[in-house]
Formats: sequence, C-alpha cells, structure tokens
Amino acid sequence: MMTLNQHNKNGRVHGKVALVTGGAKGIGAASVRLLAAEGAQVLISDLDVEAGQALAAEIGSSAAFIRHDVSNEDEWRQVIGHVRERYGRLDVLVNNAGILICGSIEETSLTDWHKVMRVNADSVFLGCREGLALMKDSGGSIINLSSIAALAGRDDYTAYSASKGAVAALSRSVAVLCRRRKYRIRCNTLHPDGVLTDMTRGGFPEGVDPNRLTIDSDPMNRMCRPEDVAASVLFLASDESRAINGVELRIDGGQMVMSI
Repeated sequence: MMTLNQHNKNGRVHGKVALVTGGAKGIGAASVRLLAAEGAQVLISDLDVEAGQALAAEIGSSAAFIRHDVSNEDEWRQVIGHVRERYGRLDVLVNNAGILICGSIEETSLTDWHKVMRVNADSVFLGCREGLALMKDSGGSIINLSSIAALAGRDDYTAYSASKGAVAALSRSVAVLCRRRKYRIRCNTLHPDGVLTDMTRGGFPEGVDPNRLTIDSDPMNRMCRPEDVAASVLFLASDESRAINGVELRIDGGQMVMSI
C-alpha cells in the first residue's frame, strides 16, 4: 500500500501542482491528502500554522505549507509569487477556505457580515484573479467551494448563504471568461451539504453526537464526510474532467431534490 510520502507516478493528478486554501483541516485537509496520494505536489495554505505544518510533515515531500490570510490581497500576491518561484506553474487551485457565523438577518451585525464576506467571497475573487495570471499560459482547473446554503433558503445562515452565493456567481463568470479568452482553464463549483468538520460541529444542539451522524455506510442516510467532497475535488482537478467547465456540482446525498 502506498504511503502519502511516496509520489504516485500513476496517479490521476501525477505531476500537477495544486494550491489548496484552508488546507490544514476538514475538506481542505482531505483534499490535500487525496491530491498528494494521486501524484500532485500540493501547497497547503492556511492560518493554522501548527495544523498546516503537521499535515505537510505527515504527507512528506509531496506537500508544503504556507501561512496565508486569504482575505488579504497582498498575501495572495505573495502566495502566488511563491508558487511561481517554487514550482514554476499552477495547475489546480482549490478555493476552500471559509468561515461560518450563524444568524438571521435580524441577528447579524454588519461587522459579522463583512467578516464572512471577506473570508468566504473576497478570498475566492482574489484567488481566481491572482491564480489566473499564473495559470492562463499553461491551463488548469479552478475549484471553488460553495455550499448548498447558496441554493436553499436558510434563515439562520444569512451572511454565509450570501457569501456562498457570491462564490457560485463568480465561478460562472470566471468559467465564461476563460472559455472566451481561450485560457484552457476550467472553473467549477462544488456545493457540499452537511459535511462534518470542525467548523460545523459547533452548530449541533446540546446532547447530539455529530460523529454518530457519519456512521451509516449508505451516503444517502448520513452526513457527508470531508473525504466525500475531496473525491469530487480530485475528479475536477484531473484530466478526466477536461470537458467540464462552469458546472455546479451538489454533494448532498439528494437533499436538494428531496426538498423540491
């Protein structure tokens, strides 16, 4: 069995360079592990230095960590410059970093609204803009993490839902731009629902064990795991999805269609 620090020459993303924001935990970490296991060189971007460095050490030579505030324009330029200097190109950009602040429109302060928008929406705008500059000559794949909350009404996720809706709309604009300008860059959106991560654990009522909600072997009857989303990240990062652009993929076990 291949360990994470053995570079997979037969992997689905062998030889590709990937940048994963919010890559130290949750969906980001699962994506980093899978991309590295399938042959990519992965740069982990996160504010959590301890977790990010630990993940890079766990994976080995196929991964590196860089501290990165995704809401900061100057830091985006520095990170993309680091990618250019270290790897020479960028093949896969996964804009995954995000935060959740719950609250209805009556309860959400303007400060919290701006904070969520900066981390969830501004970061994707900056990532796409700065990433395009490095990717447009050689082509690649941009994968933006939105949420089912962008598609379904949630009265308690006002800022979060709006920020993820912005991600989806931005992704469509980037996809059209890349096609019209023949950049050979694909931009697609993932809409996960109910993924058990550190960010979502705090939203469960007292007495509910969130870990039990992932036990069922049938993905239709349990919460999604980060690895479920990472599998879609890998597909969109690979050449298997070379004809897919401007798509919004729901990862929700059919939850949306059940509500129609």
